[in-house]
This record gives sequence, structure tokens and C-alpha cells, in this order.
Amino acid sequence: MQHEPGNAMHWHISVLEEESKNNVFSAADGEETELFKFFIGGLQTYIPESILFNAPYVNSYRRFTRWQNAPINLQWGYDNRTTGLRVPSSAPENRRIENRIAGADVNPYLSISASLACGYLGMQEKIQPSASEDSNAYNLPFKLPKNLTSGIELLEKSEAMEMMMGERFLQIYIAIKKFEYHKYFEVISPWEREYLLLSV
Repeated sequence: MQHEPGNAMHWHISVLEEESKNNVFSAADGEETELFKFFIGGLQTYIPESILFNAPYVNSYRRFTRWQNAPINLQWGYDNRTTGLRVPSSAPENRRIENRIAGADVNPYLSISASLACGYLGMQEKIQPSASEDSNAYNLPFKLPKNLTSGIELLEKSEAMEMMMGERFLQIYIAIKKFEYHKYFEVISPWEREYLLLSV
């Protein structure tokens, strides 16, 4: 709706060890593990390449705006709702990472799969995250892709997402998104008629 921020679909992610069912983000003494930091590093590194699974439509990118509890970058912080990645306050066994990038318009299966893939790559590649952000992240630069075409281009170039999501699937998904964008681009909006018709 005009002048209203879009709705979100935030993912709260923990990873459990298969046999013990212990949260791999927390050590025996309750402290954060390296895997916890690597998972955040993976999200920071690979979410831009997989943004098309978290913002799948032309209107999805309108939600990325300052001062609306919506993300504009991939900073992370403890209970910081201005960052794209948030670590909620919790007991060690419930330690988790909140991915605040996804909108309410996503396919949930694709969005969570892509989020887990990003974190998995971070753990595999031992990617260190940035320092945690304790201040207002809205005062920092805008770092997310700004439109659907940017998302398409990033996903097309992503060898990591091709490996994780499958080459054939990505080819089909990207082709659909290109088709949707071309159909959108054929429509003349009321704004164009109102502001451009008498100026061109």
C-alpha cells in the first residue's frame, strides 16, 4: 500500500548437531562458537547473491527503507532491529540468528533454503563476519540490491548459489523472473501519465 512499509517474513535460525541435538551456535560453557560467527559471515557474504529468493518481485524492494524496522544493509547486532541480521536475546541453548531480509511475499521454501545455504557456506568457508553493530544501522550506507534486475544479475553470476540450489533450477527460476520483469516493464503506470505525459 502506498506510504506504508511492506510486511516481512523473518527467519529465526539455529543449527542442531544431529546426534546430540545440541545447538552448534553455543559451546558447553554457553559462549558463542566459531560456527555461530561463520554462519553470520555466510549470510553477510551470500545474501546479496541470493536476494531474489528473499525479494522475488519488483515491489519487494520497496520494503528496504530506513526507519521502518526494515533492513537496508547486512550488518548484524545483538537485539538490534535496525540491522539486517539480528541475534535475539535468549538462553544459550536457544541461540539463533534472525534473517530480517525476507519479505512476506517470498516462497518460504526457497527463502529458508537459500538462507540455510548462505549460512552453510559460511561455516564451510570459515567466513568471519563484520563486527557487531550496536548503534543505529540506518545511519550506515544502503548495501542491499535496490531492484529486481540487480537481484537477477547477482543470481546469474553466483557460482555458489548454482552449486547449492542446482543449475537447472536456477536457469528456470531466473527465466521466470526475467519474464515477470519484462511484463511489468510493458505496463505504463499512473505516475508516468501524471508526471511525464506533459513533460516529454
